[in-house]
Amino acid sequence: MTTSTHSFARTALKSTTCMALALSPAIALATTSTLGTLAANVVGTFSQIVSLITAISYVAGMGFALAGIMKFKSHRDNPQQVPLSAPIVLVIVAAALLFMPAILKTTGATIFGSQAGNGVGQTTGFTDFQ
Repeated sequence: MTTSTHSFARTALKSTTCMALALSPAIALATTSTLGTLAANVVGTFSQIVSLITAISYVAGMGFALAGIMKFKSHRDNPQQVPLSAPIVLVIVAAALLFMPAILKTTGATIFGSQAGNGVGQTTGFTDFQ
């Protein structure tokens, strides 16, 4: 073998050893956790993602609303340059983004039951209707 091949082999061996040593505590901890703990961690992560999406939706909705108002002003100042459809579309997108969290919460409660956020949803079919 050439010198560069030996060097590459040594580097690969060193990096593999380092990764094995770095992952060994994680593997040891993974074996002591239960499936319930793993599920709780996943659910906790999803709730944080939902909060992030909700915040982004509100901020983007306000941004689109302000852009729509500015486009309405631009249309009023120069109707030939800015068509009326541009601010109307921006305001519709803003309304959709602002109401998206409420719509998703209502839809989730409709599909998965009112206890959906608690992980206790009881959807057994048509027998739930009263």
